[in-house]
Amino acid sequence: MAKGKAKEKKKGGFLDVVVTILVALGVALLLRTFVVGVYEVPSGSMLETIQEGDLLLGEKVTLNWESPKAGDVVTFESPREPGTTLVKRVIAVAGQTIDLRDGNVYVDGVQLDESSYTLGKPSYSLSDQAGSAGISYPYTIPDGYIWVMGDNRTNSLDSRYFGPVRVSSVTSKILCIYWPISDVKAL
Repeated sequence: MAKGKAKEKKKGGFLDVVVTILVALGVALLLRTFVVGVYEVPSGSMLETIQEGDLLLGEKVTLNWESPKAGDVVTFESPREPGTTLVKRVIAVAGQTIDLRDGNVYVDGVQLDESSYTLGKPSYSLSDQAGSAGISYPYTIPDGYIWVMGDNRTNSLDSRYFGPVRVSSVTSKILCIYWPISDVKAL
């Protein structure tokens, strides 16, 4: 009888491990789908704030009741390349008017102080580039949209090129860079 109980316990122990692993995988999948996203930065459009190859952690929960705000760094599906995720900074939101003058960005007639993240790089229109949306300035952001720009203004295809981004295409707000260790910081 003791042999039978030992065999039963061993069988139950294995089943417990399998159930625990399946539950852990289910919880991880739910977290990745609805709570957090992990993103790798493929380009230099957000330099010097975010380096190429940095790994970012984004949160998705607050997007259920709060739209992105100016200054947030967000991920969104590219308006030009479905299935591609981009990372940019929100500059203006619905109802605001954006203008680009002499390399400076103006929102509702007020020049933005972007020196802490653009390193003084100028912000010029990209409307004359082939394939651009041909935005004319000043431009008022329509309802349900945001205006995004990369911090590396001289090397970023952003709303100046493809136009405003639907709020519904925003997939997360970036919380931090978590890898590599030398680049770890909150955003």
